[in-house]
Amino acid sequence: MAGNKRKLLVGEVARRAGVNVQTVLYYERRGIIPQAERRTSGYREFDPQTVDLIGFIQRAQELGFTLTEITGLLELRSSTGAKCKEVREKAVEKLDLIEIKIGRLDAMRTVLRQLVRSCSGRGPVRDCPIIEAIQQTGKPEPELKTSMRRKR
Repeated sequence: MAGNKRKLLVGEVARRAGVNVQTVLYYERRGIIPQAERRTSGYREFDPQTVDLIGFIQRAQELGFTLTEITGLLELRSSTGAKCKEVREKAVEKLDLIEIKIGRLDAMRTVLRQLVRSCSGRGPVRDCPIIEAIQQTGKPEPELKTSMRRKR
């Protein structure tokens, strides 16, 4: 073991990071976290900093970043020449995408509310206004498409 820091086995990394072992192994396979050293027995030994790295990954995912985008953030974080502006640009791009998704979800909610109000919940399914509205074209209601375009 190099230095004073004790290496951690995969189970300990997972426990400390609050994820399952398969998540740690997946991140390792994807190259998002550094490859573990191997004991002669085949057990993986991770640096203790891996726990913090997984925490970073988890928090970035909670903000909506994909693993590919997180890899880019990690590369910027470790680059000596990277500027905060580059990270900000990535965050702005993510925020813009989230705003678009929120607009779409809001439009979907509006249409679904209208459909729910139009349905008494009584009678056979063949007379259900919700089913009829969905079947009309096999596409979203015109109000949904229009409101989605307006929100962009």
